[in-house]
Amino acid sequence: MREDNYEYVSKELALSYHLMHPGGESGPGDCNAAIYKGGIYHMHYILRHPWKGNSTGFSFVHCTSQDMLHWTWRTTKLQPSFTGHGMYSGTAFLTKEGRVAVIYHGATTDRNEIAVANDEQLSEWKRPYPVEPKMPDGSVPDMRHWDPDCFLIGDTYYSISGGVEVPVLKSDDLVNWTYMGDFLKYDLPDVARGEDIFCANFFPIDGRWMLLCISHQFGCRYYIGDWDADAEQFVPEAHGRMNWRRAEQSIFRGYIDFFAPESLLTPDGRRVMWAWLASLPDGLSRRTIQSLPRELSLAPDGSLRIRPLRELESLRYDGVTRNDLVIDSSLREDGLSDSGKIADLEGDSWEIRIIVDREEAVRKRFGFRLFSDGKSEGLPIIVRPETGTLLVGSKEAPFAVADLDDDEDFELRLFIDKYLVEVFVNDRQAVIFAYTDYASASGCFGYCLESTTKLRSVEMWQLKPTNAGFFEAQKNPVWEPEEM
Repeated sequence: MREDNYEYVSKELALSYHLMHPGGESGPGDCNAAIYKGGIYHMHYILRHPWKGNSTGFSFVHCTSQDMLHWTWRTTKLQPSFTGHGMYSGTAFLTKEGRVAVIYHGATTDRNEIAVANDEQLSEWKRPYPVEPKMPDGSVPDMRHWDPDCFLIGDTYYSISGGVEVPVLKSDDLVNWTYMGDFLKYDLPDVARGEDIFCANFFPIDGRWMLLCISHQFGCRYYIGDWDADAEQFVPEAHGRMNWRRAEQSIFRGYIDFFAPESLLTPDGRRVMWAWLASLPDGLSRRTIQSLPRELSLAPDGSLRIRPLRELESLRYDGVTRNDLVIDSSLREDGLSDSGKIADLEGDSWEIRIIVDREEAVRKRFGFRLFSDGKSEGLPIIVRPETGTLLVGSKEAPFAVADLDDDEDFELRLFIDKYLVEVFVNDRQAVIFAYTDYASASGCFGYCLESTTKLRSVEMWQLKPTNAGFFEAQKNPVWEPEEM
């Protein structure tokens, strides 16, 4: 696959602490088969590559990490030269015997497939075999085979398959499967008819069950509910979205910046997810970039909490804290303010944590401008009480200070990795945006519409890079699949 003129990711595009494919243009890029085993975190993602001359193959590239931040690329084992077919999305799970298995859709086989690892390093696998469900009467069900997930409840394996209508199958041994009917007892009012469920991952979380998935139209989303053991169905009670349209994206076609999620359970019981950033602007969608790992949990009221992986704090250095900064509302005619400069963010990798007293933030239209020289707009990050949204660039996601607990202050965490910015607010909302003009200015400015806004504290850290494995994988591309 590698040739002298093969274009790998340039140093200018290479991110500092996001997981990114080290090769040239790539896709589809779905992260898959993430699991912790033998003291190591394993992650796979799909790579499209040449196969048998003019054909196209799809392989699962394999990375490992001890902290979900520093990744090492391994020899690609799950590829067409071994499986006999390409590999589309699926998940990893543990068998009753404690062995790692993957379930995925076999390209060209029209079936979902299962492969079981021979070792804890996931370096050797048994040949995959198809999932061939039967109806209780022994007939073949009329169902779509696509993007499966597999999970254990008690001693029973269940598998679901992607589509607008999602079937659930069950098995005692991963070989003999019985079609049980619809996986969802019903759908919810804020899901549009025709939205599909793909790239699904179903798991228990804080006493409930969560279905993490996509619709191809609107990107990453989730359901929270309960498992009805008698009906063997998922009963959803809440639905939420993790992806929002950029203003420049067509409202008629799918907008999928945050797409194809995958999650795993850490040894200390945290549920951690990633998502493929599938439609970033200016050619970045062809670079297979994964989001920062996010920790998921449920609040006492059952709503979802999303926070950045706590291991990210180990990357901090040269921290600076500023207290009681006042942002005034003096505006020029073009609506921008020369005042309110918070910092010059020299360097490529930053974390910023800003806290504003709740009383100070209520009904305030306020925020920040990254990558600005004071005269340019830069990248806006603005809390908008008039719309109940958080604006990041040209994306707006639901968030309102008024919805916070009475004693809860406003907390914003920004993660800057060159052109990629991830925004977390009060563990309630997370938004990602790519700002390709990031190198034009380094200023971070405050903004408010009326009166002043006092920032109780602003903490800023530079972040150490985690990409040594990325550059090693460019020099030693063991991940390259065979072309045959």
